[in-house]
Amino acid sequence: MKITLLQRNIVWADPQANMARNDSIFQSDRGSDLYIFPEMFSTGFCTVPEGIAEPLPSATLGWMKDKASRNNCAIAGSVAVQEDGKYFNRFYFVHPDGTVDQYDKRHLFTYGGEHLRFTAGSERTVVVYKGWRILLEICYDLRFPVWSRNRGDYDMIIYVASWPKPRTEAWRQLLRARAIENQCYVAGVNRCGSDPSCEYEGGTAVIDPYGKTVAECPDSMESRICADISMDLLEDFRKKFPVLEDADTFGFQKDTCTL
Repeated sequence: MKITLLQRNIVWADPQANMARNDSIFQSDRGSDLYIFPEMFSTGFCTVPEGIAEPLPSATLGWMKDKASRNNCAIAGSVAVQEDGKYFNRFYFVHPDGTVDQYDKRHLFTYGGEHLRFTAGSERTVVVYKGWRILLEICYDLRFPVWSRNRGDYDMIIYVASWPKPRTEAWRQLLRARAIENQCYVAGVNRCGSDPSCEYEGGTAVIDPYGKTVAECPDSMESRICADISMDLLEDFRKKFPVLEDADTFGFQKDTCTL
């Protein structure tokens, strides 16, 4: 499967401007099966969502559906949305036929105050697309390996993020750790540029199940990378070195985890 990761400098709190800029991607870059945008790619990462988060039906989701249909591809990225009086950091995975899978961010970024206004999700989401099982995760989720533990139910993790520049090295190392410990591909898509609170260096990359970098974006600039990921490579590695068969079994209930 061919995937494209998009490291973008996001215009603060202006979905129309961001979507207009993103239109050009599909004019010059065609042929990927999946295009992945960063966290809150239509507005930038906001912890005060009033006046920024999109009411449902999300205009950004409508844009994603239109582009997915026109280009016969899937499109993924998170959006700040308002639903029933609550705010969610919602990861949308839009299929070419217009169907949508979604995941609400589980681990809200308490250090930045995200938990004060946003509501945390409580369920993992695994998408099935072109024979791949894909776990959806958002930014701070990367620091919590139990939540993303491979239970034999996925082949790739997508992390979309607004991960600040001072902690970029942690981002790089954790992406590789998640790929190695879960014997899976990892696609990590981080933004670049700046917003009123932070600077972002990027570090967008595709990591294979050995922990090796398949492709990565240059730091601190808008760019895109394309990568071909191989199910044959993944399955062969899992058969030769069946680490997951020896993994601990975790049980989940709402807000708790037991071993």
